[in-house]
Amino acid sequence: MREDVDWILENTRVWAIVGLSDNPSRAAHGVARFLQQRGKKIVPVHPSAETVHGEQGYRTLADIPFPVDVVDVFRRSEDAGQFADEAVAIGAKAVWFQLGVVDDDAYRRAKDAGLRMVMDVCPAIEWRSR
Repeated sequence: MREDVDWILENTRVWAIVGLSDNPSRAAHGVARFLQQRGKKIVPVHPSAETVHGEQGYRTLADIPFPVDVVDVFRRSEDAGQFADEAVAIGAKAVWFQLGVVDDDAYRRAKDAGLRMVMDVCPAIEWRSR
């Protein structure tokens, strides 16, 4: 998994962040800001389609009208698999399941489809440990 973490952090730019809202008390809010500060374009994906950190939000991954490199999932484990499948459907290069988000079946599906995949990991923590 370390190889996938490094590849994703080094070779991607556009991160669709599932579960990102304009609530500063949520982990996704801080991680999105961190990624922006490191040159990543963030794309909020949330049913309310809020603008967050100056970036237009979208209700679903399929609504995003441009290519996405990484689908970063801040949802419960039991809901996360659908977003891995949607990442495959939209042609993303990678899926990132945040800390506490684990779905072994989704992990295998994404890897089998040729995507880079990590789970139960935070990009902000990984970036700082490099």
